[in-house]
Amino acid sequence: MLTFGIEEEYFITDLHTRRMLGEPSAAVLAACREAIGAGFSYEMFQGQIEVASPVFSASAEAADYLATVRRNLAQRLGEFGLGVVCAGSHPLADWREQRPTDQAHFQQLFDDIQYVARRSLLCGLHVHVQVPQTHDRIAVMNQVSPWLPLLLLLSCSSPLWDGAPSGFMSYRQAACDEWPRMGVPEHFADWNEYLRYLAVLQRMGAIKADGNGWWGIRPAARYPTLELRMTDACPRLADALALAALFRVMVTHACGLEPPGTGFTAQTRWLLKENRWQAKRYGAGGHFALDDTGAMGSAEQWLHCARQTFGATAEAMGEPQLFETLQALLRRGNSATEQLHWYALARAEGVDEVASLRSVVDHLLAQSRGDH
Repeated sequence: MLTFGIEEEYFITDLHTRRMLGEPSAAVLAACREAIGAGFSYEMFQGQIEVASPVFSASAEAADYLATVRRNLAQRLGEFGLGVVCAGSHPLADWREQRPTDQAHFQQLFDDIQYVARRSLLCGLHVHVQVPQTHDRIAVMNQVSPWLPLLLLLSCSSPLWDGAPSGFMSYRQAACDEWPRMGVPEHFADWNEYLRYLAVLQRMGAIKADGNGWWGIRPAARYPTLELRMTDACPRLADALALAALFRVMVTHACGLEPPGTGFTAQTRWLLKENRWQAKRYGAGGHFALDDTGAMGSAEQWLHCARQTFGATAEAMGEPQLFETLQALLRRGNSATEQLHWYALARAEGVDEVASLRSVVDHLLAQSRGDH
């Protein structure tokens, strides 16, 4: 059974104003470190934190750990009149008010990427899955990559940006396209070609000796894993766990093929890019290429294709209810759908724009701490 880990990012939020905190005090950050423990990490902005989980062998372990982290954060931050929002974007955050974290790594990013970095007030769900040393991680990545937009459309949680609807279900992914080496990775034939690519960028000075890309999926530099990065942070922990399980099932399935990734062609990548556009723009309402022929279908039809492809692997891994859980997510609507519904409902009742956004934040705060 392949091991895995999960990283979640959170916005520290003032419970009175419902706005993201610009400069948390030392006492607030100390409370966050205490609540999270060894998995605590700073993020690009001072009002943003991350949890990096330990290594798990089963979904139940991840559920217990992350539920405890969220509960502890809510309790400790509540003492300061604060909470956390776990979503791809914060409806009331203003990037102009946020202060960069004073660490060399982040300062270098702001120097290199400039205003693109300053505007990147975003939170993601990252999932690491172990790949056995006997397998070429690039080959496994190529096998899994065509399914990335399905994972994205299920996770979309960033429809509101800079205090207004953005027109995207995942504005986070639209913003990611301003960065170098984000989004869909380049087409690498194998691990050796990937290393040649990194070597060229290192000679150019574009990345450091230990650097790599920030793509929506990548071989991690520090761990023997594939890392999913395309997905938005999920307010509902159950959604994050289901997406982590699906990615783990996909990687496990790919590792069982001999060899994986041989069907990944230039055309596959073309369709992957178009499917990603549909997912970030329309979420579950998009129209997706279901295979290399370009046959189109709905999110529900694509999830059915995934069940046909990965259902047996999910059963063998002890995840027999995975696809029922994902189907229920689609029927309910992803977080972006919910946020836009709450916002439109408040506006229809005559509530002004700021108060409508506050109501969305209230829902997100409740979901992030596990109330519903």
